[in-house]
Amino acid sequence: MTTQQPVGIPAQLRITHRDHVARRAESEETLASLRPDVRTALQQFSLERIMGYGVDHADATELRARVLGGQSWADAATTLAEQCMGRVADDTTPLSATGFLRRSSALLRMSQILLTEDTEDRRVQFAEAAKRYATAATLAGDRKPVLIESDGGPVAGWLIEAAGTASASAIVVGGLEAWAMDFDGLGDAIAARGIDVLLLDWPGQGETRLSHHHYLTPGWRGAFTRAIDFLDSRAPGRPIGIVGNSMGGSVSMAVANGDTRIKACVENCGVPMPWALPSSGVLLEKMLAICGTDDIERARQVWRTVTPLTAGVNNAYPLLVVHGGKDPLVPDEWARQMAQDAPAGQREMVVFSDGDHCVYNHLSDRDALIADWTRLQLAPT
Repeated sequence: MTTQQPVGIPAQLRITHRDHVARRAESEETLASLRPDVRTALQQFSLERIMGYGVDHADATELRARVLGGQSWADAATTLAEQCMGRVADDTTPLSATGFLRRSSALLRMSQILLTEDTEDRRVQFAEAAKRYATAATLAGDRKPVLIESDGGPVAGWLIEAAGTASASAIVVGGLEAWAMDFDGLGDAIAARGIDVLLLDWPGQGETRLSHHHYLTPGWRGAFTRAIDFLDSRAPGRPIGIVGNSMGGSVSMAVANGDTRIKACVENCGVPMPWALPSSGVLLEKMLAICGTDDIERARQVWRTVTPLTAGVNNAYPLLVVHGGKDPLVPDEWARQMAQDAPAGQREMVVFSDGDHCVYNHLSDRDALIADWTRLQLAPT
């Protein structure tokens, strides 16, 4: 940002220029000219998906423009994150500072989204993203960090209290790469409808993994039991729901099947057989990282304990399955299988015909659908 006083302009008029990289054309020819890893990143993380992880539209647009111009993904996102922090220093309004802090945090998280190894630099960077998010939470007073002890280790999350008097509680979780803070928009939508929301990093995710070294193991259900205990202890007897996105959808159904305190479940773009690991590629590396191992067979045995379609003690809860008709990761038949074969009670499936993975390209409609349905099931009056 520069402040200049052109010749002939009166001293009473201050002109400030905020410099940005303009949107670049993303033609097939342009993409084809890029390195394979850069091209894959741009194709995998569309503008809508980046925004779905909490990145502001202007930041997401400039991130893609910088990458198209030759800057690395990590450097571009980090540069933009620090620019947002510079705006915090210039600003005196807590409301604006809160927004810039959250934008900066989302960009720091986006800067490491392509990584699969948990290096020390990554841990430090993710911790800084959480710190900025926490500072924003303190300024806004609208959420607070939560650390829940379990037998496998600490489980981190964020509690968003309902607007007004809460009538129910819900757990919201992400998947292999989008974690608790990334789904705060969905959490806000549910909380606005009178439901306390716990955004949770389950074992192998986010702060639970990078700050507390707690990975997915065969005993992972204990972490969710403690999280449900936490919500139940705050308001004994209040109905509790669970919302899972991507692989978190599979995890959420497995949790719902095994705990009678779960009164409703939303499954958004999960898979029926999480243990069917790909033979290679980034997806495999991220599934291994969640388990804290590079041993494929060991990881497969862990993922075999995530059983969304196996009946348990809870078999009457209502289930909503959300699916994107253009999801490149979850075919239509898998989504139908999740709905048809679920050991649940009332079931409903909503398909967005042109929806991408997790329906990020219909973010407002998706969040309204999930939040309204959850409210209807947990607190119909």
